[in-house]
Amino acid sequence: MNEPAAHLLIVDDDERIRGLLQKFLIRNGFIVSAARDAAHARRLLGGLEFDLIVLDVMMPGEDGITLTRELRAEIATPILLLTARGEASDRIAGLEAGADDYLPKPFEPKELLLRINAILRRVPAQSDAASAPKMLHLGPIRYDLERGEMWQGETPVRLTATEAALMRIFSACPNEPVSRAQLVEDLGRDKGGGPAQSQERAVDVQITRLRRKIETDPKQPRYLQTVRGAGYMLAPD
Repeated sequence: MNEPAAHLLIVDDDERIRGLLQKFLIRNGFIVSAARDAAHARRLLGGLEFDLIVLDVMMPGEDGITLTRELRAEIATPILLLTARGEASDRIAGLEAGADDYLPKPFEPKELLLRINAILRRVPAQSDAASAPKMLHLGPIRYDLERGEMWQGETPVRLTATEAALMRIFSACPNEPVSRAQLVEDLGRDKGGGPAQSQERAVDVQITRLRRKIETDPKQPRYLQTVRGAGYMLAPD
């Protein structure tokens, strides 16, 4: 039986880097959530458990080293720091704050992957109670982030491959809108060519179908919301 995928939290104020890291790590088998700053990270950490945090040091407001120090007083989740600073004094400051590893920018994505896997191998195995399934609740619907399974009570809700991909995308950033263009890219529809407008309409159709499975009234969606001018957003209980 395969082990459940590790759930990572990426914290970086650079939207481009955040998105690239998220897509790269998802392709390599991880569940990935992303936060744009320390405050956003705290909100996600308040509702979800993570196996590892990849944290940028140089952020506006509360920086990564300060956040590391604060988090280490509360949780034992491994932390890997990313920074443009490569000096020994900065590496020491990060490690003294409680980070498990430190990777200077720019870096090769493969090196990041190797370091993440090395940290996860060092983490002691958790008890069954501590590794309880991570769930999102959508009214009577439950979505298991680790297994990618949806349930209504004791009855499984069958998802198509595209619907399952949409749930993975939305559950990685709950309460954050995802643009239609981003959904087209993440679903891989841009690789086949065709007008962008028709590709986005195809995504709209898939959203409608997914709403029929998770909404009490799909015409008045509560959980898979349309955010005017921004796209779609999953808003769990």
